[in-house]
Amino acid sequence: MAFLDFTHEPDASRFTLRRGDDLVSVLDYRDDGRTVAITRAYTVPTFRGHGYAAELVDRAVAHLEAAGDREVIPVCWYVADWFAAHPARAGILHERRSA
Repeated sequence: MAFLDFTHEPDASRFTLRRGDDLVSVLDYRDDGRTVAITRAYTVPTFRGHGYAAELVDRAVAHLEAAGDREVIPVCWYVADWFAAHPARAGILHERRSA
């Protein structure tokens, strides 16, 4: 995989992955101060099929794990599937409490 630049853009509530000057993939989120709800994973169509979205989710989760002050709610189906495929990373997931 070519050099990829991972960026957190808190003012835009997103994480991005770029390859050179090209925006490759975006993760949108909502942060309420305790949890980060990841609402959308998007890869530019010409870059799909190369694992960029998985790489972006991995880097974003690592970023959030390192900060240690938020739990993740995977609203986006792709992110939920990523966590299902990476159960060792599930420690950062927000547990929903039953009423």
